[in-house]
Amino acid sequence: MRVKRRIWATAAVATTAVAGVLVFEGVTGTSDVPDGIGATSGPARTEVHHDALKVSGDGATASLRRDSTEPFSMLGVTWTDPSAEVRGTVEARTRSVATGGWSAWLPVDTEVDGRTEADRPGARGTTEPRWVGPSDGVEVRVSAGKGASAGLPAGLRLDTVDPGKVSGSAAEPAAYAIDATDEPSGDPTDGPTGPTVTPSEEPTGPATGETSEPATAEPTTGPTDDPSPTTEPGASTSPPVPSESPSPTADPTATLPPPLPSTAPRPPIVTRADWNADESLNDESPDYMDTVKAVFVHHTAQTNAYSCADSAAIVRGLHAYHVQSNGWKDLGYNFIVDKCGTIFEGRKGGVDRAVMGAHTYGFNRETAGIAVIGMYTDTSAATAATTAVARIAAWKLGQYGVSPSATTMLTAGATGNNYAGKTFTAGTAYSFDTVSGHRDGFNTQCPGTGLYNQLPTIRGYAAGPVAGVTVKSVAGAALSGTRYYTKADITVGWSATTPAVFVNKYELLVDGKSVASTAGSASSARATLAVGSHTVQVRATHLSGKTSVSAAATVVADRTAPVFSTKPALSLRGGTVNAAAVPLTLKWKASDAVLLADVRLTAPVARTYGPTTTSASHTAKSGVATSWKMTAYDRAGNIGAASVAGTPVILQESSATRSGTWTTKSSSSYLGGKSYTSGTKNASLTWTFTGRSVAWVVSRASTSGQAYVYVDGVKAATVDLKSSTTAYRQAVWTKSWSASAKHTVKVVVVGTKGRPTLTTDGLVHLK
Repeated sequence: MRVKRRIWATAAVATTAVAGVLVFEGVTGTSDVPDGIGATSGPARTEVHHDALKVSGDGATASLRRDSTEPFSMLGVTWTDPSAEVRGTVEARTRSVATGGWSAWLPVDTEVDGRTEADRPGARGTTEPRWVGPSDGVEVRVSAGKGASAGLPAGLRLDTVDPGKVSGSAAEPAAYAIDATDEPSGDPTDGPTGPTVTPSEEPTGPATGETSEPATAEPTTGPTDDPSPTTEPGASTSPPVPSESPSPTADPTATLPPPLPSTAPRPPIVTRADWNADESLNDESPDYMDTVKAVFVHHTAQTNAYSCADSAAIVRGLHAYHVQSNGWKDLGYNFIVDKCGTIFEGRKGGVDRAVMGAHTYGFNRETAGIAVIGMYTDTSAATAATTAVARIAAWKLGQYGVSPSATTMLTAGATGNNYAGKTFTAGTAYSFDTVSGHRDGFNTQCPGTGLYNQLPTIRGYAAGPVAGVTVKSVAGAALSGTRYYTKADITVGWSATTPAVFVNKYELLVDGKSVASTAGSASSARATLAVGSHTVQVRATHLSGKTSVSAAATVVADRTAPVFSTKPALSLRGGTVNAAAVPLTLKWKASDAVLLADVRLTAPVARTYGPTTTSASHTAKSGVATSWKMTAYDRAGNIGAASVAGTPVILQESSATRSGTWTTKSSSSYLGGKSYTSGTKNASLTWTFTGRSVAWVVSRASTSGQAYVYVDGVKAATVDLKSSTTAYRQAVWTKSWSASAKHTVKVVVVGTKGRPTLTTDGLVHLK
């Protein structure tokens, strides 16, 4: 659930299309605030406590342990000289307020460059702040590292940060006074209370960490190579940006020009008011730039084991740490993103303005800093976080006509080198991706290899086109091989690897023409196809206006039912005969104008046969009329039906007309319990019946002889009944006709030498 709060901010509204690109203007909008953020309005009182570390006699190590402290949730180590470094390790462990237990030793990142705003009086060298959660005890240890001849920097201090709780309301915010006890006193080497900060050491003006010239407090209307100051900071003729609002446009008397429209919509942003920023920490006017040509992506807080409900507190902690520990004028990043994808406003001055931050030493000008809360040295950031980074990058760069997938030239404001070993010289321009990692501009692992490797994906999300557009399903159609077949409307489903928030619309294309258009959040659309074969595709339009099209799926619309070119027919077959199971053969042939799928027998039993099958063996009860119902299906789902009926009838041997000598035999193995046997040459049995198929039923053994079979007075076959194994009730000879008619069947004993005898069980016919 998100709480909607009306504030003066910018929302994305599409107003015009230029060269196929949507343009979004800044207008009054809302801030989407997740549960637990800004639930009670008003600033939160943050506190930073300073404790000097005890340095060993050889200057190689420093440490501090406090078994009882004021509550804190974030910590870091700082030192006097912002250009100095700790080349060894910094580790800390803390005692949890919730459990009372101590954590394991946690590494504290030392890659932060304190010179980011080094020209500010009171700026200090620092570690990266580490979020540890509510704690009331701490131990820290610092090592200069092997071979570190310079030892540790002077003025080592542990800073613990309490991000505070909400203590006021939007209508009547709390007025904070800095208590004397909040300020450290004493020399950093004298004890745990830390150094004294006098009024003369308080920040007096902006500094970039790149040049000695402060940025102007008001942007010009055209680009310049190096903005020059027009007035002392804090005394600008332009009204300062109200601390409770992220945008100077909230003040109708503001002289700043309107914010620029963007080629991408503005994502939801939790404002400083909504994350309860303690605006008493910094009251200087923002430094504005003429443009934003690139964004630098960072990671921060050194842990992924945080709840997103704590994200606002983490942002407040970063704010306090950057100001009260680093000595910067404000929070260094322009935007902060948590692992759940929530975007927080960072440095004040208006999210829709080109506000100079303090995030990438040497390249703060003409750039914006986006920090993801977490540690991504070995792991990737969650999709929600990378999506949010891409959204804010697309919107911010889009205000200045910059493509997130392009490169740009940035002028180094300081001499240094980056993680890859590239050297930068102050005043020289260098090429950067418009979405770069901190390590591209400075020698640091930030934003971690995991997140850095996701930057190409982030650029793709932000710049377009929509990637991975794929037809996933065609509901209402059946897939056979590589083609779909349908007899009615279809619903095409699709997917894309680019998140939906970057998609302006999807279109369903049939034979290259758009037949349906949906929102970018949709994943399916319906279409009615004319009879015939069609190509079906999905076209995605990115927010940038770029389009991409899926591979084509072939869909055949067929509304003609299959037919039985050979109607179903029944005939008797060989096999063992029982009164309850007379062997039958069911034959048919079905065809379709497009593609036959299968043929299904639905009665008296259910069977399914492939499209090339034309016969099947079954059994039926003697004396019972049975209807055999069949349905042919084509791949589109059209059906054709046919049926045939038949009644098997058993004629006992006693119903035949006899000639010659026949002996009756009794056994439960015979049909009806009896049979006739004869070894007399030319002895015969004759049956007369009306039907369309007939089968002679006998018993077989190794001593069985032969017989002649006559049909309607004509000799039809000579049947040898010899069998290596004894078998009863065997249909050994069959004959069928196309229609039912009256027939006679006569069997005659051949009198085979050595085995003249045959045993007959009767005759079966189908009517």
